[in-house]
Amino acid sequence: MQTDPQVRTQKRTLHRRRLVVRGAVQGVGFRPFVYREARRLGLAGWVRNSAEGVTIEVEGCADRIGELVDVIRRGGPAPARVEALGQEVLPPRGEAGFDIRDSDAMGVRSAEVLPDIAVCDDCLAELRDPADRRFRYPFINCTRCGPRYSIIEDIPYDRSRTSMRRFTMCAACRAEYDDAASRRFHAEPNACPECGPRLALWDAGGAVVARDGEALARAVAAVREGAIVAVKGIGGFHLFADAGNEAAVARLRRRKGRPEKPFAVMFQGRDEVARCCRLGPAAERLLSGPERPIVLLPWEGGSITRLVAPCLALGTARLGALLPYSPLHHLLLEDIGRPVVATSGNLSNEPIVTDEATALHRLAGVADLFLVHDRPIVRPVDDTVAQVVGGEAQLLRRARGYAPAPIAVAGLADGGLAHGAHLKATVAVATRGLSPVDVAAAVRGREASADLSLRDLARSRPGPADDVRQKFTAGIFQWRN
Repeated sequence: MQTDPQVRTQKRTLHRRRLVVRGAVQGVGFRPFVYREARRLGLAGWVRNSAEGVTIEVEGCADRIGELVDVIRRGGPAPARVEALGQEVLPPRGEAGFDIRDSDAMGVRSAEVLPDIAVCDDCLAELRDPADRRFRYPFINCTRCGPRYSIIEDIPYDRSRTSMRRFTMCAACRAEYDDAASRRFHAEPNACPECGPRLALWDAGGAVVARDGEALARAVAAVREGAIVAVKGIGGFHLFADAGNEAAVARLRRRKGRPEKPFAVMFQGRDEVARCCRLGPAAERLLSGPERPIVLLPWEGGSITRLVAPCLALGTARLGALLPYSPLHHLLLEDIGRPVVATSGNLSNEPIVTDEATALHRLAGVADLFLVHDRPIVRPVDDTVAQVVGGEAQLLRRARGYAPAPIAVAGLADGGLAHGAHLKATVAVATRGLSPVDVAAAVRGREASADLSLRDLARSRPGPADDVRQKFTAGIFQWRN
């Protein structure tokens, strides 16, 4: 059987390439971006997440493939970041159509994991729209925002490898997930009040006293009345208290065992911060960016506006201020109507609490109520702390919003492990080929479920009465695979 000459000519003009994109390209809507661009250019093939990043096979005219490559090199949707783009020429197959395929978990595990991202303006608009089906839903998100690092269990990044795998999307959410025109196209944490995580308010003994909207309303009322409420957020619990109520702040200090150290304060917006603190352009950009760190700002000690109590930051000329970064925070701050103390949910010198059962035990006698939800936190993520020096941002604690994004450092050999000093541990591993998920799992402590634990990394096996932290002093260990 002979092939039609016209068909042979068409096949000769077709080109096919495999593209491997490395960098921050998972959890940012990168596959939908590639899908839309390939369809716009009339190209065939597929895109999928992989252990290395994003893999694409594309077929069509050479100039159109070149245009797609140029578009990808420019970086794609914010906050994606393309670090490398590998190309391989393949024989054309005469494929038709372009689709998003299931992820491939095989290969070198080097894909970057995106930090948790503050809720975007589009989601906030829906959150506040009474006509929207996600009106006042505390877990609204899309491909541009929401939890990432705190919910990822493994890579490649798919819903089935996150703590959202416990929630089956309803028909409406599934339709958005499958709709190339939606900003929730392949948004892995996609959810709504019908199918997603839910709020509950617990008393100090763990009994449920309210759910959903009523839970939120009663938590708001409790804070306004001077109570201390433990709030489960994205990367752990906060302890919330009315920042203007001196008695509530003093009670929180006493219960938490923190007599003098300053508390961070969450403000509803920029204008509220400016009433208490001196806010320059650089600090304002830092405060309101998608990372949403705690920013140390010069303040007047609360004596002018009385928005916050002077005892929040005794003996210091700076106040740690932050803005809401999750939908739940926005709802709480808007309903409370005043700034709140938002300090980490722990006792002094203890790690942040991430699950409800532990919170009930470790925060017993500290919190009056617990505002919880049923989306598990895979790993603890503290708030980042930053300041402005010489007009530039300087990170004092690199955590939520920044971690686990890599930092390029020249001259370090693979396998260097920096762990930080004692209780102020901030783990970093020098590597060109290890996923942040592997790093996080490897340093999770005694309960690590990954291939490597802290014992293995430190080459130390503590006895029954020994704590692994006692084996560490500030420095760098050499980790050999």
